[in-house]
Amino acid sequence: MAKACVPAGVSQAVVAVLLASGTFAATGLLPGGPGTSWARPVAAPLAGSQWRLVEIQSMDDAQGTTRPADPFRYTLLFGADGTAQLRLDCNRARGTWSARAAADPGSGSLSFGPLATTRALCPAPSLGERLGAQVPYVRTYLLKDGRLYLSLLADGGILVWEPLKEGGGPSRTPDHRSDRFTRRPERADRGCRSCRSAGGRADCA
Repeated sequence: MAKACVPAGVSQAVVAVLLASGTFAATGLLPGGPGTSWARPVAAPLAGSQWRLVEIQSMDDAQGTTRPADPFRYTLLFGADGTAQLRLDCNRARGTWSARAAADPGSGSLSFGPLATTRALCPAPSLGERLGAQVPYVRTYLLKDGRLYLSLLADGGILVWEPLKEGGGPSRTPDHRSDRFTRRPERADRGCRSCRSAGGRADCA
């Protein structure tokens, strides 16, 4: 922990009074005061919010901007406990996130830890694999006009999101079903073209 820079000849009693009054911080003698490089971290306004993917902006003109056919199949939840949950089309992912707001809380640095992801093969076209690979490279965030912009490392692109809940700011009601990482069992009647009732039980033809 950083110590205050106390001028020579100042007694401990005087130091205690100055600390209580905030004089040291006001004069820059304590970390965080004017003229120092220390800054108190500001909580990022992302905790508890939920988003759906709007588009992936690539810095490569050949790729351009890619938009999902169904934004609800690509969602992101920032847990208040520092966990991150994603829906990646037919897959789910879980990891951690941390952010440090800039002077303007609407922007700052953002990073994700390694993601634990299910490995189901989603029907084409799917952005799940691409999105899952890019999220760990997010470095900054920007909240602007109701949308969330996540910039990737080295100008790798921008992930654009909008609130999962229609209208207003980010949704604050956790409703992300990514707690389970095991695939659901296939339904017994999947692939059946017609079924007939026999003795109270459905048999597939």
